[in-house]
Amino acid sequence: MSNRVNNVIYQAKIKQIGEFAFDALADGMLILFKEGAPADLADYCFVHSHDDLKQELAVGQTFKLGNHTYTITAVGDVANANFRELGHITLRFDSQTEADLPGAVHLDNLMPTQLKVDDEIVILTNK
Repeated sequence: MSNRVNNVIYQAKIKQIGEFAFDALADGMLILFKEGAPADLADYCFVHSHDDLKQELAVGQTFKLGNHTYTITAVGDVANANFRELGHITLRFDSQTEADLPGAVHLDNLMPTQLKVDDEIVILTNK
């Protein structure tokens, strides 16, 4: 039995799915942006209610999207600042251990095939 406790460091809900959001997902990217995103950006994003990020995003944390669970494998240089300020990150489902873009967060496992409005976004730390 593990002594580690999973603590929620972020929790939000998808409020709107942009017209082209699933096109970006087909390219292996899921773009998150908080409510109030500029309209031309929102078309490509999964727009969500925004929570305070209680701890920096880090490799090894658990990232839940709806019914899908992932482990963070890499975090770009500006991903934490962008996520905290704008609720904006680009999720990549490729298990890379180095971020290819400064605002990217890489996850293990396959990209989600189904996401809908009111699905939860939850990030857990194991520290």
